[in-house]
Order: sequence, then structure tokens, then C-alpha cells
Amino acid sequence: MFIHVANPIYDSVFKYIMEDERIAKTMLSALLKKEVVHVTVRPHEYSNTTRDTLSMFRIDFAATVREREGDVEKDRVVLIELQKTWLNTETLRFRQYLGAQYSNKNNIREADEKGFAYPMVAVYLLGHRVGNINEPIVYVNHDVFDYNGNIVKEGSEEPFVESLTHNSIIVQIPLLHGNVNNRLEKVLSVFDQTQVEGNTQQVLKIDEDKYADDNDMLYVLHKLTAAAANSEMRQDMNVEDEYYKAIEDRDTAIMQRDKILKEQEEQLSQQSEQLSQKDEQLSLKDEQLRNMAKVLFDKGMTEEQISSMTGIDIENIVKLLK
Repeated sequence: MFIHVANPIYDSVFKYIMEDERIAKTMLSALLKKEVVHVTVRPHEYSNTTRDTLSMFRIDFAATVREREGDVEKDRVVLIELQKTWLNTETLRFRQYLGAQYSNKNNIREADEKGFAYPMVAVYLLGHRVGNINEPIVYVNHDVFDYNGNIVKEGSEEPFVESLTHNSIIVQIPLLHGNVNNRLEKVLSVFDQTQVEGNTQQVLKIDEDKYADDNDMLYVLHKLTAAAANSEMRQDMNVEDEYYKAIEDRDTAIMQRDKILKEQEEQLSQQSEQLSQKDEQLSLKDEQLRNMAKVLFDKGMTEEQISSMTGIDIENIVKLLK
């Protein structure tokens, strides 16, 4: 059965579902490929409370991740810095935000005398492609190497190392085309923009039967269905559409202006080249007249006779003969 749900690419919808702990655990567990047993949204001062020239929604989580070391299960806290953007964003914005997180004293482990920080994972949900990378999801993980390039297995999770480096997960939403080959692609399938229904991007048409065996994903769809029926949420999406439309209009105006300026520059360049060619032609003509006048003068003709023969006034004949 097909159902209509709110498009989570919108900041308002994304915030609405990700502030639900169950959905956050479902999403982050799939991204990290580890069991997230507990997650909380961390308060910070960097979220999008106002609009700027680029839309970038940020939300931070403290996730308790359960990992297995041999036969022993171990829980540890990992900071998740999740940033979502629909527009082609400068990487400087991401770097500035990460820099703020590295310098945030709240990210230091409690009661840690050496000031080691919690390990951090940066997650980027991008509404645009990254260069020629054709994989919808890529993982950028750091390793520890010795001088010869061999991986150092012992101590790679040393707090000193984890305090100064971080792993990243990059999701290219335009490459999510309904292909579900693993758990993460199934979770992210609700972002697949090929399922847009109608003239706007606000609603997705999703086959609920594909998730019949997955209670967590059915819960996500239920939440997105509720968002689609929420009048305030739809109004927030309308505001985002107006904002994107304003940016598109601005960018279109800039592109048109740049096109006109380029055409004008090309015209000026052509005119300058034509003038330069005319100057060269005039210079060549002057040189030819000068040579002709000198030849006639050397043959004994007077300046008046040369003027009469060539049609050049006496004053210019005198100048040519200098």
C-alpha cells in the first residue's frame, strides 16, 4: 500500500523525526553499523536558528554505542556531529563547525584529568553530489600507521588519538535511487527524492509494504505521515520553499548578470582586437606612403610634385620625408 509522507529533506521535518530517540537510534545505528543503545540530542549554539545564504542544518548527538571486543561487550560514548544541507555548500562551513566542536569544553570527557575528548564522527547528508564519487554512502575512517605504512592494531583507540582525529560518513542523497542492498540503504530510502509526489518536493509517495517486516522503519513512516498531516509542519515547509526559491532567483539573477558581463567582455575584446588590427593597417599604410614619398624624392621630384602625384597635402609630405 502506498502512503504519502513528509519529505525529510526539509529541515523542519528532519528535526521533527531526529528529535525522536527511537528514530535517532535507528538512523545512527545504521550509519555507524553498530548498536546504539542510547542517544540524546546535545544542546549547542550552532544550530540553524536563523537563515543565512546557505541552508545547513546541524544537530549533535551523544550516542552510547555497544561494541564487542572478543567475547566482551563494551559501551562507550561517541559524539555524532550531523550536518544536512540541500544546497551545494562550501566545505569551509563544515570545517568551521567542526573547529567549534573541537574547541568546545563540553566535549571533554568528564573527570578526565588529561582533557581527552570523546571520539567524534561527522555525518554529512548532502543534497548534492561530491565530485565523481558514484557511491551513495562513503566512509572516511582514520587508521594508525607506522613509518613503513603498516597498520598499528594496538592502541588505535587511544584517547589521545581519538581526541585529535575523527571519522566521517558522507551520504549523497541524489544517488539514493531505490536500491536497497543493506540496512543503511533501507533506512535512508525515506530520503529517496525519486519518490516525490506532486508539483512540490514536500511529499513522498512510499510503498509501505516494503517495510512490513521492519517495525523501526514502520515507526519512521508513521512519524513522517504525522508530519505530512501537521499544518504547522506544512507551513514550515512552505517557508523553506520560499527561502529556496529566493536563493534560486538570486542565483539565476547572478548567473544572468555574469553571462551578460562575459558577453560584454567578449564584445569589448573583439572591438579592441579590431581596433588593434586597424591601427596596424594604418601604421602599415603610413609606412608604405613614407617609402613611396622617399623613393620619389630621391628620384628628384619636389615636395609639390609628390603632393600632386599622391594627393597628400604638402604638410604631411614634409612629415613623411623626415
